Amino acid sequence: SLRHKNAREIGSEWMCYQALEQLQVKEFLQKTGWEEASINLAITQIISRCVYPFSENRTSRWIQENSAVCEISGYPIEKVTKDKLYKSALDLFAIKDKLEQHLSHRTNELFDLQDKIIIYDLSNTYFEGEKRNSKLAKYGRSKEKRNDAKLVVLALVINPEGFIKYSNVFEGNTSDSSSLPEIIDKIRLQTSTQKRGIVVLDAGISTADNLALLQAKGYDYVCVSRTKVKDYTIDPKGGIQKVITKNKEHVTLEKIKTTNTTDYILKVTSQGKRLKEGSMKTQFEERFLLEIEKIRASLTKKNGIKKLDKVNQRIGRAIEKYPSVASLYKIEVKGNQKLATQIYLQRKDTYPTNEENLGVYFIRTSLQTENEKTLWDIYNTIREIESSFRCLKTDLDLRPIYHKNDDATLAHIHLGLLAYWLVNCIRYQLKSKGINHNWQEIVRITNTQKIVTSSGQNSYDQIIFIRRCTEPNQKVISIYQALGYKK
Repeated sequence: SLRHKNAREIGSEWMCYQALEQLQVKEFLQKTGWEEASINLAITQIISRCVYPFSENRTSRWIQENSAVCEISGYPIEKVTKDKLYKSALDLFAIKDKLEQHLSHRTNELFDLQDKIIIYDLSNTYFEGEKRNSKLAKYGRSKEKRNDAKLVVLALVINPEGFIKYSNVFEGNTSDSSSLPEIIDKIRLQTSTQKRGIVVLDAGISTADNLALLQAKGYDYVCVSRTKVKDYTIDPKGGIQKVITKNKEHVTLEKIKTTNTTDYILKVTSQGKRLKEGSMKTQFEERFLLEIEKIRASLTKKNGIKKLDKVNQRIGRAIEKYPSVASLYKIEVKGNQKLATQIYLQRKDTYPTNEENLGVYFIRTSLQTENEKTLWDIYNTIREIESSFRCLKTDLDLRPIYHKNDDATLAHIHLGLLAYWLVNCIRYQLKSKGINHNWQEIVRITNTQKIVTSSGQNSYDQIIFIRRCTEPNQKVISIYQALGYKK
């Protein structure tokens, strides 16, 4: 008879372990002076964050009950506890800059990358809990619309292939534009760029001071203009180029000339953006009119707000909330010195609607290029950092943060970034072979491979135990083959 027991997941863990070998993380930790047990626990920790990105408490149970990660890493499964996982994460964060620099240079060597273009952006994640004694957790503008929760800001510098060049964590109320001076001196240290690099920025960071700082530090820049460019003419030397984006949207590119700057400026007209902005403008106008109607209705209600100063305050708040729409209307409040009796609202017929500016934005650069499409392609590398943040927050559970103290918060974020190195290393190689699955789908496919212990009694009444992996299915084999990994 045959019996099978102790079946565990191994496919995703084995794939991530081979990515760690590619990145030579174990060799780096050995050179840093880490003991073998600490190295094996760190490897266990990083792989677990990739495959099962949950709290240390849940991860320890997953390791003990579901995963074969310890059979791969060599760390004794009976010694895995949530406290040891906490400690390992803190130890990894203690060597953050050196480890990040090693990974940056290693991926450049591994995939022959030059870092001619680097992308900088920020995002934030929120905390669950009050975080009363935290120096990092602050109220700020939440990108997840969680204005009720304190935040922490994550700054990333990546290359167009999605590999991190440098990362930093700021207080939750840090503005996008104020973060660049602290980051800029670290960029060249983490990259292989010796020549003048190109930094791609979002509009929130591209202030005049920051653009001047980049040039002073030896970088060119490509960014979206923070304001609509006025008083310009179409450059007769440039041509009109039409491109189709990955989302099948039609975009028109035109080089323009203006006396306000020496930068090369590209006017971009997007039909998709035009429709979106038009829809938003209609929504804002409807909401503004609804606000005014509520204020007007209260004038006839028994306990409604009728005092003149209070009514004017309510109208002022509505105007402040929807300034672009309010400027289209003339509002007049009638009544005596104390009470308002009527509100008159009239749309200004002569007010310019600026319909021609819908869907239009301007890309500016210190580069002197003659090809509009080249500049467009450089700017669109910023989509890669948006993808990186999505992967970190969604696939690797970087939000929300439950840790109580700042050290644990920083270690949690750093562990997520280390997991992202493995994820991007794997996905970059798969995409080059035409496999474009998201990370959760890759984990689902490779987790079909298990390891199991089989036992049976032979003719000599001996019980034979064999622990073997199941044969990978065709989808798993195709992933291993694309990566050049062992089955």
